[in-house]
Amino acid sequence: MPDTQAVQIQIDIDDATSQGMYSNLALMAHNETEFVLDFVFIQPQAPKAKVRARILSNPIHTKRLLHALRENIRRYEEKFGEIKMSAGPEKEDPQYQGHYL
Repeated sequence: MPDTQAVQIQIDIDDATSQGMYSNLALMAHNETEFVLDFVFIQPQAPKAKVRARILSNPIHTKRLLHALRENIRRYEEKFGEIKMSAGPEKEDPQYQGHYL
């Protein structure tokens, strides 16, 4: 039986990245081999929005991210209560064709 010891990974983060980037909209697209997640900031009443970060990921990692998000939201709601969601852009815009998050 092979030895399956956990490998510890050291993760470094530079000062600029550690400050984070605020996003209030996410857009997602995919093809057979990758997912593209665009994190966007929309200012109220502004006609344009700016992509703050684009993350490219393979399908397996994206699914792991989905599971991690579900688990963290479950824990958050256990501690702080249910997160209430308002109607998204797809409910307000009949011309909407994409996937807003």
